[in-house]
Amino acid sequence: MRASPQWRGETFRNVRPVLPGLRDPAARMPTIREFLCGGEHRVPANPLPSLDPRDAWQRTPDSGLRATWLGHSTMLLEIGGLRVLTDPVWGPRASPSRYAGPKRFQPVPVSLREMPPIDLVIVSHDHYDHLDYPTIRALAKRDVPFVTSLGVGAHLEAWGVQPERITELDWWESHRVPGTEVVVTATPSQHFSGRGLKDRNATLWSSIVVQSDRHTVFFSGDTGLTTEYARIRERFGPFDLAMLEVGAFHPAWGDVHLGPDNAMEALALLGNPAFLPVHWGTFALAMHPWDQPVERLLELAPSRDVQLILPRLGEAVEPVQGARVAPWWRGVDAGAVPVVQEEDEALPAEMPFPID
Repeated sequence: MRASPQWRGETFRNVRPVLPGLRDPAARMPTIREFLCGGEHRVPANPLPSLDPRDAWQRTPDSGLRATWLGHSTMLLEIGGLRVLTDPVWGPRASPSRYAGPKRFQPVPVSLREMPPIDLVIVSHDHYDHLDYPTIRALAKRDVPFVTSLGVGAHLEAWGVQPERITELDWWESHRVPGTEVVVTATPSQHFSGRGLKDRNATLWSSIVVQSDRHTVFFSGDTGLTTEYARIRERFGPFDLAMLEVGAFHPAWGDVHLGPDNAMEALALLGNPAFLPVHWGTFALAMHPWDQPVERLLELAPSRDVQLILPRLGEAVEPVQGARVAPWWRGVDAGAVPVVQEEDEALPAEMPFPID
C-alpha cells in the first residue's frame, strides 16, 4: 500500500484535480435527519418488477457476454465462460447497524444460497453499499476467489475469507483468473473510502475492467467524472459494455458520484459502448427521487446516440442483442399512497457522511 502512487502520508488520495463545476460549493450538505427522513419520492411505493434469472443462467449466453442486474451495484457478469459477481450486497441495510440507515427497497431477486456457483467476486471499495458484512460472511463459506482494491482484503480476511483467495490490486494492476483467459484490472476512479470516522481513505477505491478473449467490460464502482476515463479507453477499449453508477448524486458531493448527466460524459470518454446503469433503484442514498436517475437518462440518451440498457431486476441481458428501452418502473407508484421515509434510530456516531 505504501508503495502505491496513490498513497500519500497515511492515506490514499485521488490523483487528478476535481474538474470544474462538479461540486457546487454553495450546496448545503444534508443533515443526518434530512438524509434519513427528508426529501420526496425517495422510496418506491410498491415493489419493483423483478424476474427469477435462474432459468436463463442455465443457458450459455449466445454472444458469450451476459449481465444480470441484482440491485444497486451487484451484477452477475457472465464473460469468458465465468460467472463474475460485482460488489455483492444481499444485506437489508447499507449501514453498520441492523436498526438504522438506508434500507433496501426489496429483497434481491435470488437469495444468496440459491445463486449458482460463482467463479470470482469483485469488490470495488469498502463502503457499506458495496462491501456488505453478512454477504461476505456467507461467501466466505464458498471456495470463491476475490479481487479487490488495495487494503480491502483486510476486511475480507477478518470476515472469514482465506488470504490465499484474496487478490488486491493497485490502479493499472491486473490479475488473470487461473486457468482462464479472463483478466481483471483495477483502474482509476474519483472517490473515497472508509467505514468509520477513523479510517477515511485507509483503503483504495477502483473502477474495474474485465476482459476475456472476446469481450471487454467496464464497471465504474463509485466515482465522480474524471479525465482518467479517456486513458482507460486508450488502454483497454473498445468496450462491449459499461456499467456506470447513476444514483446517489447530490451537488454537495458531485465530485465523487457521477449522476446521470456526468455518466453520459464518462460514457463518451469510454467510447460510447452499450450502457447499463447501476447504483440506483435499491437504496435511498441521496435526496433525489428514487427514479430520477433513469428518467434523466431517458431524456439524454436520444441526443447522445447511446445504446441504453435498462433491465428489470433479475433480467439477464446480452448487450450485443440490443434491447427495447421500456420504462418499466413507471407503474410502480401508480395508485399507491406515497411512502414516507421511516425515522429509524440514529446512525452510529462513528459513521462517515456521506456514507457512499
